[in-house]
Amino acid sequence: MKLSPKYKMQFKRRRLGKTDYKRRLKLLSSDKPRLVVRRSLNYITTQIVKPDKKGDVVLAGLTSRQLKKLNWNFACDNLPASYLTGLLIGKLSQKKKINEVILDSGLYQSTKGNKIYAVVKGAKDAGLNISVGEEVLPSEERIKGKHISDNVEKEFDIVKKKILSG
Repeated sequence: MKLSPKYKMQFKRRRLGKTDYKRRLKLLSSDKPRLVVRRSLNYITTQIVKPDKKGDVVLAGLTSRQLKKLNWNFACDNLPASYLTGLLIGKLSQKKKINEVILDSGLYQSTKGNKIYAVVKGAKDAGLNISVGEEVLPSEERIKGKHISDNVEKEFDIVKKKILSG
């Protein structure tokens, strides 16, 4: 008589490739808020999430779409927009008295100088304490958009001043 199944079914989110439970357990065991960074085709979404027994609680969150309100006239999914989104989430976290977070990049590949690390650099420049190596952060000329256009660099400086002053 057979008492147990031969094959144990994995969790649905693991089967679909949406969650790495080992990595998530390591993040949750630190008991620090997480800076969750997700990319879509057009925008960058950032959230500061605190773990709770009933589920994660979002303490602060925004998307790069909010750069349009600050007169950002370029794409909201490039490296300068990612940095500015990081500055915004860093300023928002300072207002909510959140000083230290850990990075949760999800299932994205960790490559040197990508958009996720541009968000981290922006958050660090706004005063948020994130433990990440300096060698993986993008260079200053890529953050300012010199690789795209000179117009991006000019508008970048204007929007950055607006974020830091207000």
